[in-house]
Amino acid sequence: MGKITFLNPAFFWLFLLIPIAIVWLFFKKNHQSASLKMSSIQGFKDSNSILAKLKPLLNVLRLLALSALIIALARPRTVDVSNETKTTKGIDIVMAVDVSGSMLSRDLRPNRMEALKEVASNFVGERPNDRIGLVVYASEAYTKTPVTSDKAVVLEAIKSIKYDNVLQDGTGIGMGLATAVNRLKSSKAKSKVIILMTDGVNNAGFIEPETAADIAKEYGIKVYTIGIGTNGMAESPYALAPNGQIMFQMMKVEIDEQLLKNIALKTEGKYFRASSNSKLAEIYASINKLETSEIKELRFYDYDEKFRPFVWFAGFLILLEIGLRNTVYRSFI
Repeated sequence: MGKITFLNPAFFWLFLLIPIAIVWLFFKKNHQSASLKMSSIQGFKDSNSILAKLKPLLNVLRLLALSALIIALARPRTVDVSNETKTTKGIDIVMAVDVSGSMLSRDLRPNRMEALKEVASNFVGERPNDRIGLVVYASEAYTKTPVTSDKAVVLEAIKSIKYDNVLQDGTGIGMGLATAVNRLKSSKAKSKVIILMTDGVNNAGFIEPETAADIAKEYGIKVYTIGIGTNGMAESPYALAPNGQIMFQMMKVEIDEQLLKNIALKTEGKYFRASSNSKLAEIYASINKLETSEIKELRFYDYDEKFRPFVWFAGFLILLEIGLRNTVYRSFI
């Protein structure tokens, strides 16, 4: 049951009439019954009839009926509100994620890849009205999740991202960007966006990043580029031990920032540098604010009127008073 509201609360001012009615009834009580003047009532027997004591309750019934009618006039009702949101102009977003071995570097905690997965999942959760897809790339690229409105599928795909040698190691920025463009080129969305993330330089693939950027521009796709990695040295993987474990050593962080800036500039996007976990979170928050969807909210109100019981109650009290005055108290002195 929803919260009770009143459509016409101004009628509650009528309760000011109740004290006036009480005063009026008090002064009129001696004129409501027939009177007989006698020189003496010594010969009459005192009457302890309960009816005489209950007669003032007739006025109480009248006042209660008046109160119930005032409440009914104020129109008490409950309301259940349901919302339906409809995206009138949605956004299609593809995240292109670098899954090369260098993404296991530990300058972000616990490493670049895991930090990215956490922030990307939060980003997806804050885009309930947009369609999102996922592309992963190293020296090659493939679509892990096509553009979809099913956020559970996207979140599960992000969660499953890992370095597993399925793709030949290397960083093919052009391959990742071109694959993401291919996923969006036929989109009818108001805005088409690619978030391209990498921690290195383009050293693999047969599609140049500049060429992929030109294609993105041709299809009206905006590209936000993110360079992931600290400034200076980072604990990075460099070889596999005989037991299969990854070995780490301090290595210089190399990110082709100029290339990423050019891609963003050419497609009217923006370049960001994520040198820490907090900075990466701030970048995604910034992109979330830059790309907003126009949402139409429909609100439905279901009213349940509650005035009828008060009307019936008032009617019952009035009929009860009239009945008692014309039966039990008709000839009562």
